[in-house]
Amino acid sequence: MFNPEFPPYLSLTERVWHYALRILCVLILLFLLLPVLVIIPLSFNQGSMLLYPIDGFSLRWYTALFQSDEWARATTNSFIVAPAATVLATVLGTLAAAGLHRTNFRGKGLLMSILISPMIVPLVVTGLGIYLFFAPYGLVNSYAGLILALAAIGAPFVVTTVSATLQGFDSNLLRASYSLGAGPVRTFFRVTLPIIAPGVIAGALFAFATAFDEIVITLFLAGPEQVTLPRQMFTGIRENISPIIAAVATILILFSTALLLVLEWLRGRAAAKMTQAKPNGQTA
Repeated sequence: MFNPEFPPYLSLTERVWHYALRILCVLILLFLLLPVLVIIPLSFNQGSMLLYPIDGFSLRWYTALFQSDEWARATTNSFIVAPAATVLATVLGTLAAAGLHRTNFRGKGLLMSILISPMIVPLVVTGLGIYLFFAPYGLVNSYAGLILALAAIGAPFVVTTVSATLQGFDSNLLRASYSLGAGPVRTFFRVTLPIIAPGVIAGALFAFATAFDEIVITLFLAGPEQVTLPRQMFTGIRENISPIIAAVATILILFSTALLLVLEWLRGRAAAKMTQAKPNGQTA
């Protein structure tokens, strides 16, 4: 990395590259953020069209949003389905990661690949497969089926983050717990879980964001009573484009930003603990 004070041994070309690299990073950041940020002023548009220049600032569409029964039902469904799927994905993902970490067997890498495959397989293929599998059991157009499906696509995020956290786990702590008379369950909750908690929470946040924003799986499995916010937005865009969608999008942007800030805080906290740890596993 270059020193911003420009040491005398840096040539003119290196200094030009120093500024060019930073300008390029700023341009890429703007390219990624502007399509997201441009929707926020439109949510305060007094007019009924999603066009610039806006007619004037107003909270008209936020008022209409909070008074709409359809959007209220979609919001309620999202905050029922997403947390339930998150809890299920977190439990299953954490147990799977912990089990794989403690065992070594032939085909372990293949099993890990299968567990995280929902992150790679196109969602259209996953949604169609889940629909064909759930249909004979009556799980289509039901909350249970939607929760199970969203948990299935969220669990790989938990497996990945918890597995990464377990890489630095000291197995001697487990042996010490067993030697003191604690069983496997008590050892997990009193020793393992507190140490891997940052990874578990980070995975849970990823799983929640995935379940909350998912629309492809919802289109395959949800009925009229299980309409979520993303599906309601998709329906609104197809049938009648209204600035209410911009208001919902703005709220979701703020919500997603808050989740990312929490995730970054957890990552920083975990990194600080790793930095403070001594080689023998004790903390400073």
